[in-house]
Amino acid sequence: MERRNFLKALAASAAAALVPEAARSARNQPSLRYLRPPGALPEEAFLSRCINCGQCGEACPNRCIKYFGFENGLNSIDTPYIIPREKGCILCMKCGDVCPTGAIQPVERTAEAILDGVKMGRARVDESLCLSFQGKTCGVCYRACPLPDVAIYVGRLEQPHVTDECVGCGLCERSCIQMPQAIRVIPSYG
Repeated sequence: MERRNFLKALAASAAAALVPEAARSARNQPSLRYLRPPGALPEEAFLSRCINCGQCGEACPNRCIKYFGFENGLNSIDTPYIIPREKGCILCMKCGDVCPTGAIQPVERTAEAILDGVKMGRARVDESLCLSFQGKTCGVCYRACPLPDVAIYVGRLEQPHVTDECVGCGLCERSCIQMPQAIRVIPSYG
């Protein structure tokens, strides 16, 4: 395991020497707001087990899984991530089925198993931006949620209320019609 980490660091250093501007900007840029795939281990354990094989992204039918370059620092190079505003996770759970190291744990595709095994993050509503809290009925985030009335429910004028059961798939954030979006997923790792 140590040899792999050494070789990974060596390759990253060599690449950083070839593109010093990209490496310098990655060091100076605060971490991006991203999600790990569903079923991912906690961040430190995930990084120690992920072998950067790319199988999770290949298995993803929604093509929401991308891979880091230098933008999130050297420890994250080639690891999978999801940017919910660009494309949310549809909770198909195929990424965990193909992960050869268990960095992404397999989770059965049932509501109960997903609620127990998926902790990507949790959605937060900015009421000052949300159309429904401004007196205009919307409800798009609620209709996009794969766990309606469990992870999110709506009140008067379809005002969204996120519960502790939210798994952080990002479909609500992706669907939000407001700019900037009124609902954002806060990752569970940070």
